[in-house]
Amino acid sequence: MTKYSFKVLLLGAAAVGKTSILYRFVKNQFSHDYITTIGINYLTKEIHMEKKDFAKLVIWDIAGQKKFEFLHKQYYEGTQGALVIFDLTQIKTYEALETWVSEMFSILNEKIPFIIIGNKVDLIEEVGRSIDSEIVREYAENKDSIYIETSAKTGENIEDSFKELTRRMIMRASERMKNI
Repeated sequence: MTKYSFKVLLLGAAAVGKTSILYRFVKNQFSHDYITTIGINYLTKEIHMEKKDFAKLVIWDIAGQKKFEFLHKQYYEGTQGALVIFDLTQIKTYEALETWVSEMFSILNEKIPFIIIGNKVDLIEEVGRSIDSEIVREYAENKDSIYIETSAKTGENIEDSFKELTRRMIMRASERMKNI
């Protein structure tokens, strides 16, 4: 059994559901009354993967407001993976993805595994979808990533998103060990 420890960032514009995703994954809870994250919030969770691999995730929820941008550099340090999140019902949050991805790679000075998350799939029937999922899928593929649609409210694909990211981080860590 191999044990890993990874720092994971949750990135994206304000109010896309980063905190809701964090609490759904770690505590299996959802609240309609989250207060906007100021700076950071973080929780940890241990997960078991196939092949008896075991990973401790330290998950950092980074504030999405512009006024906290100056703090990002110190928060990104030591990150091994990220979920870059947008709200499926708000096009402006999708349009901000490139800024988040570029900032992440620029600060970290390396490519880390990340997954593009379209959150709030539970609202599509009621509110409507702001962007075609094929466009997002293509964007993710061009960035050497994948795209997953989630709902923090129902829990849909939340666990799968973190497991897929963890799988990618384990693969990267294994490749790095081979090259030492």
